[in-house]
Amino acid sequence: MTKTTDTAALHIAVVGGGAAGLMAAIHAARLGAAVTLFEKNERLGFKLRITGKGRCNVTNHCTREEFFASVTGNARFLYSAWGRFSSEDTEAFFEELGVPLKVERGNRVFPVSDKAGDVVESLVRECRRTGVRIQHATVRGLIAENGHVTGVTTAHGTQSFDAVIVATGGASYPKTGSTGDGYAFARAMGHTVVPPTPSLVPLVEEERFCATAQGLSLRNVRLSVRDTKTGKSVFEDFGELLFTHYGLSGPLVLSASAHLTPMERGRYVAYIDLKPALDEKTLDTRLLSDFKKYQNRDFANALCDLLPQKLIAPFVACSGIDAHKKVNAITKEERAGLLALLKGLPIAIRGTRPIDEAIITKGGVALGEVSPKTMESKLVKGLYFAGEVLDLDAYTGGFNLQIAFSTAVLAGENAALTVDA
Repeated sequence: MTKTTDTAALHIAVVGGGAAGLMAAIHAARLGAAVTLFEKNERLGFKLRITGKGRCNVTNHCTREEFFASVTGNARFLYSAWGRFSSEDTEAFFEELGVPLKVERGNRVFPVSDKAGDVVESLVRECRRTGVRIQHATVRGLIAENGHVTGVTTAHGTQSFDAVIVATGGASYPKTGSTGDGYAFARAMGHTVVPPTPSLVPLVEEERFCATAQGLSLRNVRLSVRDTKTGKSVFEDFGELLFTHYGLSGPLVLSASAHLTPMERGRYVAYIDLKPALDEKTLDTRLLSDFKKYQNRDFANALCDLLPQKLIAPFVACSGIDAHKKVNAITKEERAGLLALLKGLPIAIRGTRPIDEAIITKGGVALGEVSPKTMESKLVKGLYFAGEVLDLDAYTGGFNLQIAFSTAVLAGENAALTVDA
C-alpha cells in the first residue's frame, strides 16, 4: 500500500450510520475522499440517540491510563487508535461542532443540553458539510476481487468503491439496526468472528431476593463477584446498583457483567457490601447501639436506622432469624451472622438478560485479522472495520463510544489515504 494525496478520485463506502460510521465518514471526507454512507434506518444515529438515557455520554474525561484500565479486554489493540484520537480529541471535536460539553460524576462527558439528538445532529451536519452522500439503503453484502474489496450490493444493485468501512455495530438493541450484519460481511470475506455475547447487561438472580426489593436503588455500595469455579474474585468496585424483578441492574452491575465470561449458571455469586464505609468492628459497634436502642422491639422492626425500608423484609428473611424475635434475645452468634450479611449480602447469579437488552456486545471481528494501526483487514485490502463490530468492549461511562470514535477516525483517515500501489 502507498500513500496518495490524490484522494478526490477515491470512493469510499461506510456501512452503518451510527457513532462509528458517522465519525469515519466525516474524517474520510475531510481528507477529500468521495464518501457514501449507507444506513438502513430512516434516521441516522438511531442507537446514539438513546445512549445515556437519551443524554448521550459521548466520552470519559480520563487519562490514557484510566482509559486502558477501563477496556475489559484487548486493550493493547487500541494503542494506535487512542494515540490518534483520544478522549480529549473527542471533547474538542464536539465543541468545535457547536456542542458544548460538561463533565459529571465518574468523569462522564455529556452535552450541556442533555440531549443526545444534539450530538447526532452535529455529526449529520458535518457529514453534509464535508460532502458525504447519504443513502438510506440496506447493504446486503460486500464484493471483493483478487484480495481487494471492490464494492457493495444493495437491493438496488451493485456499487463500486475503492474501500469499504464496516461500522454496523454489534448485536445489542436490534431495534436500532444492530442486527449483526457486520459479522456476516466479515465472515463472507474470510474473517473469524468471536461469538457475540451480551456485555454491560443486567444480571438475573437464582433466587427471589432482588424481586422482593425491586425498584430499590442503592448508592455508595461495594459490589464484588466471585467465580465459584476458580475461587477468585473477578470484579470489585464501588457505586450504584438497582434491584429488579429479575435480579440486579445499575451502573455497577453493568460493569461487573463484562467480567462474567464464560457465563455459566451457578458459577458466579455477587456480594453486596451494604456498609462499605464501616469496617467490621465499627459496624458491630453500630449494631450493638441500634440493638440497645430497640431492645424491646421485634427484630424486623429494629433495622429501620440501618437499612432502607424496602430492603428490611428480604434481609431479615435472608438472615434466618425469626422476624418476631425480640432484639434483646438475639445471640452473639446471630449478630455475627448479621454483620457478615451486611458486609457481603450474597446474590447467586443465574445468567444475564438477553443480548438485545445489552448496552454493547462482547465478541466480534477477531482483532488478530485487523491492523491496529489502520483498522484495515489483514485478509482483504481496502476493507476496514470500526466500532462495536470489532471484538472490543469496555465499562460504562463513555468508554465504549470513545472506542467507536477512536477506531472510526483511524479507519476513515486510512481508507482515504491508502490505495493499491
